[in-house]
Amino acid sequence: MSARKHKPIIGISIGDINGIGVEVTLKALADARVYKSFTPLIYGHGKVLTFYRKLISLEDFNFSQIRTVEEIQHRKINVINVTEECPEIIPGVETQEAGKFALESLKVAVEDLKSGKIQGLVTAPVNKNNINSEELPFVGHTEFITQAVGAKDSLMMMVSEDLRVGLVTGHIPLAKVSESLTKEKILQKTSIFLKSLKEDFGIDKPKIAILGLNPHAGEDGLLGTEEEELLKPAIREMKDKNQYVFGPYPADGFFGMMHQKRFDGVLAMYHDQGLIPFKSIAFSSGVNFTAGLPVIRTSPDHGTAYNIAGKNIADEGSMRAALHLAADIATLHHGEDAEG
Repeated sequence: MSARKHKPIIGISIGDINGIGVEVTLKALADARVYKSFTPLIYGHGKVLTFYRKLISLEDFNFSQIRTVEEIQHRKINVINVTEECPEIIPGVETQEAGKFALESLKVAVEDLKSGKIQGLVTAPVNKNNINSEELPFVGHTEFITQAVGAKDSLMMMVSEDLRVGLVTGHIPLAKVSESLTKEKILQKTSIFLKSLKEDFGIDKPKIAILGLNPHAGEDGLLGTEEEELLKPAIREMKDKNQYVFGPYPADGFFGMMHQKRFDGVLAMYHDQGLIPFKSIAFSSGVNFTAGLPVIRTSPDHGTAYNIAGKNIADEGSMRAALHLAADIATLHHGEDAEG
């Protein structure tokens, strides 16, 4: 029997403090019911929370400042200062200081995640322009964390209550999608997807639909050959292993005809092919989940939204969903360990 007597600790890397990340985090955690699922730990700075608490009139939002995870106070919101000095907070303005601070928050949180001190991590939005540096090119959270934990591969997955979309290729230019697709890559991403649906979402016999790359799924080679040369052989191979994998389906009508409701997951070939329909269907409640890692990481499905930062109009639905999904998966993985 585990010695842990509390819910899982879910870390939150604060992201860009001049975007909407802090606002949606505070709003999502203001509901005391979160303590039924997890103990929140924000990697940021107490001054940032105090600033936004006042700005968005959450005066009764209280938190405990701790120095290490070992000092965690359950049934409370905890904050670790990731730097001694807090950078200047200017809602809606991109600054280099905010980028450096976001990266430091992420680094500290990921170290605690790797060492098992926290059971999951939710990453608030960052701005790739100011978080990037010559020493550390930053393509995205998914790639950063995959590399940081030493995983060979991962799968960017968008999750809502009744829709899960995985991506074979992620943050790469559209012009490079076709050349980066291989049968092996499709098989690898499909395998990660199937494993995650079983282990992270508790689905015994998951069914996956695979979208074609080209219009009309290639029209038997008339509009592109990737379906004939890569996708169909990969799907046949998965079926030979008794996996419930189907397709390739033409992407244009798939969601319009509600075909996604017949499957536990949909595998898209590239970023916008999967994210445009997903965000059209589930923008306010969607979650970005990185499957295939030895750790649990989720994030809201929106960006920094500088244009509305500090105006107290940001919707916290996606952040709330990201927090609860991380806690649900942690509980599923650890069972009694996480539950206490």
